[in-house]
Amino acid sequence: MSTLHAGTSSPGTGIFVINKQRILILVSLILTWSFALMLPRYKAPVLEYGKEKYNDYIEHLPAVKVDWHPKYDPKSQFNASKVALMIEARPIPHLVPQILHMISVVPPDWRFMFIGSNKSVISVSRSFATQYQEANGKLDLMVLPKPWSIDSKEDVYRLLTDLRFYDEFLPEVEWLLKFESDSIMCARSDDSLNDWLHYSWAGAPRSATDRFAGNGGLSLRRMTAVRQILNFQARYNDTEPEDEWFGKRLTVLPGAKVASGAQEDHFSVEGVWHDKPMGYHVQADLAEDVWKDPRRRKGNFEYCPELAMIMDMKLERERCEGDNKEGEIVGEKKKKPAKI
Repeated sequence: MSTLHAGTSSPGTGIFVINKQRILILVSLILTWSFALMLPRYKAPVLEYGKEKYNDYIEHLPAVKVDWHPKYDPKSQFNASKVALMIEARPIPHLVPQILHMISVVPPDWRFMFIGSNKSVISVSRSFATQYQEANGKLDLMVLPKPWSIDSKEDVYRLLTDLRFYDEFLPEVEWLLKFESDSIMCARSDDSLNDWLHYSWAGAPRSATDRFAGNGGLSLRRMTAVRQILNFQARYNDTEPEDEWFGKRLTVLPGAKVASGAQEDHFSVEGVWHDKPMGYHVQADLAEDVWKDPRRRKGNFEYCPELAMIMDMKLERERCEGDNKEGEIVGEKKKKPAKI
């Protein structure tokens, strides 16, 4: 038996012995180094190519260029002394189309202001069309700060009879068109709102011979006269509505010109019918003189189809059997009392 001497190694166990595992490791290292050396050469061209394509795409994308003029106020293109005002706390579905319609019918130099609750203002502001009118300076949407409130009719009456409201929110206004969610102006009317600016107050007459200032639901008010009254008189809370309160004072105010019933019937229709008014104020209790007769009712809608926007209506085919189209059932038999 042979003996191994000290300092010698057995075959296949030395440091420099080449085997399959070491060859694979060496090849892996060479490939890694080669790839690392090649990467810087290709990285720059790839990034440069991507940058060129990116810039090319950007140049061909559609874009909107806005040229801001910090000193230009879009509201300046309208008459600051003429404002159409709507106050409504309820987020009623027809508010947006109603406001947009009124904007299209009222003379173009007028501005609009909508005062509402958080819910009603959000409801109106969601429309792209109202957003455009806001950006163009035509429309203001506003939630009044405390202590102002519009939660009830009485709150609105107090607001409109408080001189501080006009001083704070309508300081430059001379003519105020007040309209409500149940009022509309007709596009087919031959009258222009600007034709009525010589009046201190004009609204829908309560009777054919009405000498009292008309209903305030759709009314034109001159702020000179309104301020003159509020400078020396104050309305008691929880009393008469603001339009009646103003009316009693405007009709005796020296220099004030209030439209009579005969003049107002073509400004706005509420309880007294007129064939071609400038607008309608439609309260919950429909006036018989305006709405009971089916031919007159049909004529109202043919002349002013915008009425359908603000009114809850029953279709003709939905009428009850025997309905005479005047709110009565013809030939309805009365039930006999049951015998005990």
